[in-house]
Amino acid sequence: MLDLTGKNALVTGIANNRSIAWGIAQQLHKAGANIGITYLPDEKGRAEKKVAELVEPLQPSLFVPCNVQDEAQVESTFATVKEKWGKLDILIHCLAFANKDDLTGSFVNTSRAGFTTALDISAYSLVRLSAAAKPLMTEGGSILTLTYLGGVRVIPNYNVMGIAKAALEMNVRYLAADLGPDNIRVNAISAGPIRTLASSAVGGILDMIHHVEQVAPLRRTVTQIEVGNAATFLCSDLASGVTGQVLYVDAGYEIMGMTETKS
Repeated sequence: MLDLTGKNALVTGIANNRSIAWGIAQQLHKAGANIGITYLPDEKGRAEKKVAELVEPLQPSLFVPCNVQDEAQVESTFATVKEKWGKLDILIHCLAFANKDDLTGSFVNTSRAGFTTALDISAYSLVRLSAAAKPLMTEGGSILTLTYLGGVRVIPNYNVMGIAKAALEMNVRYLAADLGPDNIRVNAISAGPIRTLASSAVGGILDMIHHVEQVAPLRRTVTQIEVGNAATFLCSDLASGVTGQVLYVDAGYEIMGMTETKS
């Protein structure tokens, strides 16, 4: 069993019990990591209450709001990490957003504002959070993000999010090269389609899932826990020589070329 005892892990992107970030947080906790959670605040405080109740079994020692488009909140989050933990070992980046109107129909109709929003939240936020995490990873560390096949292949209705994921994957490579001398590893997991709050905005997401179940080598898609297991490995010392990589956790779907679905 992987042992992350003594490691401080900050997990972003948990919205509910279907979130991939939730699966990752559970497995990091199971491996012994000390967990910190960020949540996206809203005016009525519903998100804070929902996420707090969900993560209570993990006994997080840090629970803070962090809207990555709010510079003050980003700075406050990592100031709190420094104050309460002193150091950071693991950063989990599970943040992505695009306007729903930009996730259906024709990509050529993507608005300038929609394009900017998707790239800012889904790709640039990894750069910003990594910069904030770097001074706290005094003993080295691991940064992990989530991507999807739509960043390297055209997926119907994925549209601007595919562009954002392509940028995100290049961020992983440039950050790995930049932070490697500090013994900070940066990797990504490309998970198969999972029904989450974020993926529900993608037109035809259920059709995507059913297609994977028919043609992937394992004849199924994957679970949040399976992604969490892979994430725990990449954040552990067993993956100490792995950086700048995209690991596909998609039941093998990525390897398939011409495929036929069952009628």
